[in-house]
Amino acid sequence: MPPQIFRRSINSFANLTIIGPAVVIGLVLTVLLNINRLDYVSHVGMPKDQPAPFSHKHHVTGMGIDCRFCHTTVEETAFAGIPPTETCMACHSQIWTEAPMLEPVRASFRDDTSLRWTRIHDLPDFVYFKHDIHISKGIGCETCHGRIDRMPLAWKSQTLNMEWCLECHRAPQKFIRPREEVFNMSWTHPPDQEAAGLELVRQYGVQTSQLTDCSICHL
Repeated sequence: MPPQIFRRSINSFANLTIIGPAVVIGLVLTVLLNINRLDYVSHVGMPKDQPAPFSHKHHVTGMGIDCRFCHTTVEETAFAGIPPTETCMACHSQIWTEAPMLEPVRASFRDDTSLRWTRIHDLPDFVYFKHDIHISKGIGCETCHGRIDRMPLAWKSQTLNMEWCLECHRAPQKFIRPREEVFNMSWTHPPDQEAAGLELVRQYGVQTSQLTDCSICHL
């Protein structure tokens, strides 16, 4: 047997030089693939600064105002609609007329300039989302926006990434609800949601075979 030139410990070092980079690359890929799931990155649960501190909790839960009073086009167009200042002043020309926090609203009305609200649910430009089709097919506001009726300041309650959207597109029967309950924030799924959902999918003509086509969301 020829003499051993290198010590056996060198084998461990050689293995380490091979396995080590593979482990590092695997960790980096894991971080990159999962970083968008972090609330800090997706801004889930993080209110954003707005020109006026609008409280959905006060207006919806406290005052009983329906979503459609402000979001007037949500049932008819892709965009839910941001209410014009005139909608705000319909009430606030009579109540809280001197509240300092509403001065930006009064200034907007007085100067005939639009308030520049910061979008909370801001999808990438390559994603096409239609509010009207989701509502007509029985997907409730709460499904995507969470219990916004309990939020003193609006924040994003879901990541809205593709993985999250596909969870519903692959099994809409788990999320669909009767159309008359779409705007009911406190509605809960019944124990037989799977069976009831399949019936609603049939009634509302949801084309399940097409829901995961790329062209559904990416035109």
